Amino acid sequence: MIAIVLAAALSPGVQQTQLPSYDEAVRCAGLAQAASELEGGESGEGLSLYDAALYWSLTAMRMARAASRPPEAAEADQTRARIRAVRELSADDASARADLERCQARTPELG
Repeated sequence: MIAIVLAAALSPGVQQTQLPSYDEAVRCAGLAQAASELEGGESGEGLSLYDAALYWSLTAMRMARAASRPPEAAEADQTRARIRAVRELSADDASARADLERCQARTPELG
């Protein structure tokens, strides 16, 4: 599974126009991580969110590397994004839910 995610997130064959910005990738990583935590891993939706969180986290790290951001800063950005997303999703923020849906729609099939 991880090999599939790595291939999807890190494939050099992916056109640059298809890649999200660093900020988009961090937002999606934070939302997917938060939603995965809130949902739990037992349900089908929980597993799908876990896959999305893994994909977006790796994509954010790839975009950080492309932007010459240190890995520690990229990890900190994702942590802040996850904390923000937990608050938003817990409050049933419509904008955060819509962003999460867009992120999920952009997540490739991993398995």
